[in-house]
Formats: sequence, C-alpha cells, structure tokens
Amino acid sequence: MKISVSSYSFAQYQNAGKLDMITTLEKAREMGFEAIEFTDLPGGDHEKKCELAAKLRKRADELGMDINAHTVSANLYRGNDADNAYEVERIKRKLDVAKILGASVLRHDACWSVPSEGKVRSFDAMLPTIAKNAREITEYAQKLGIKTCVENHGYVAQDSDRMERLFNAVDHENFGLLVDMGNFVCVDENNVTAVSRVAPYAVHAHAKDMYISKTGGEGFGETRGCNYFKGAVLGEGDVDVARCVAVLKKAGYDGYLSIEFEGSEDCIDGIARGFAYLKTLI
Repeated sequence: MKISVSSYSFAQYQNAGKLDMITTLEKAREMGFEAIEFTDLPGGDHEKKCELAAKLRKRADELGMDINAHTVSANLYRGNDADNAYEVERIKRKLDVAKILGASVLRHDACWSVPSEGKVRSFDAMLPTIAKNAREITEYAQKLGIKTCVENHGYVAQDSDRMERLFNAVDHENFGLLVDMGNFVCVDENNVTAVSRVAPYAVHAHAKDMYISKTGGEGFGETRGCNYFKGAVLGEGDVDVARCVAVLKKAGYDGYLSIEFEGSEDCIDGIARGFAYLKTLI
C-alpha cells in the first residue's frame, strides 16, 4: 500500500490564491509525497484542461512523482436517454484528460439524489441506468489503460451495501470502487463495518477522518440520519482509521491510499500531521 494526497486537500490555499495546480504539485513533493491525485482541473474548456494536464504531467516527471488518480464529479442517472448519453460522453472526455495526466484510475460519482419528479423513487430503481452508464464509461477507459471506480458519495449511493450492489450490477473487470473510509459517516454507517464490506472491490482508497456529533455547530454538515459531521486531521477524529487501514490490508488492497483533508485547520499543517500518522500505520 502506498500513500498519496488529493489536490482537494489543498483547497484552502487554492481558494485563497496561494497555490495553483502546478504549485500544489510542487508543495506535495516538498512535503514528502511521491504521488498526487488530481480532482477535476480548473477551466471550462476541454482543450485548456488537456493543456494543463500535459503541464502537470511534465512537472510531475521532473519531480519524480506519480499522478495516481483523477477524480471528477458525475451524475449517471438523468431524466432521459439523451441526457444520459451526454453525461457518459462528458466523462469520456475526463478520461482523455486522465490519460494525459498519466493517471491509472479515474473516479466518477454515481448520482447525488433520487429524482423529485417522475416514477423513480429509489436507488434500486435507478441502479440499472447507473450501471449501464458506468459500464459504457469503463469500456472506453479500458481501451486507454485506465480503471474506473465510483466513490461512496452523495447520500443516495453512499451506503456500503448499495456500493456493493452497484459493483455487481456493472459487472465489468475494469470497474471497481473508491473506498473512502470517512465518507460512510455521512450515511451514519459504522466506518469499519462498511470498509470491510467493500474492501474486496477497491481499486483506489481515501484516508479521511471525521468528527461525529449529535448536536453539530459551526462547520458541521448534516448526515442523512440527522447527525452531524466535520472534517478532521487524519488520526484525530472519530473514524477508526487504523482499523480501516488494517481491513484494507487484510482484503489484499495494495494500491494508493490518498489523504483527503477537509478540516478547518490550516491545510498544510493538517495534511502534514495526517501524513505522519498514516506512515505509522502503513
């Protein structure tokens, strides 16, 4: 198992104009990381994203770093066939960017909510469409030498049993799951139990910690079950990170474990503390 860091972890400094994508890459290397995962690149134009991807790949090579994954947002359940087809093609273009980055994995989401209109009222009713779209995406990705995966995101597709059903429904050798040990908090699921269910299907993993609260407060988000969560420095929150890592190891996962920091602390300090803790586990 190898350690990486998500560019998303540096969002505080990026939003404040202290870092851009290139300097984020450089900062990660300065901190001791040998690999980085990039979220969707800035700029609305596909050609500009490709140009930036090429610059990032070149700089990563100069620094001796791996770009291990590209993670992008998606909604694979749309109201009609035309919108579904558009979304699939959009994600295929993200795969083209991932290829330029040299990433071996692309993560896209499944969906974010049950539609408020129409006959569909459940995840299982949406599942055949989501699986069909995910299969078409991974078939294209396979030709590029990139594996695809879905992360436990978005409340409706976030539970470990729903992730497992999605994995089985897609039923493709190139498709797996991104197991984020922290995100299961958002659907009030025990993190260790959830990770143990889906670890065998992992092609990528996130190391993330959360504070869990019944009362909430500033900076807390609300879970599906009306509890509250907030990002924490890895190893300092309420997620049993050590056991989650042990479960992934036991399942034979030997890919990258990317630190994804979402806390309110200074992000550089928070990432560094989490990195030091994760190294003791690995």
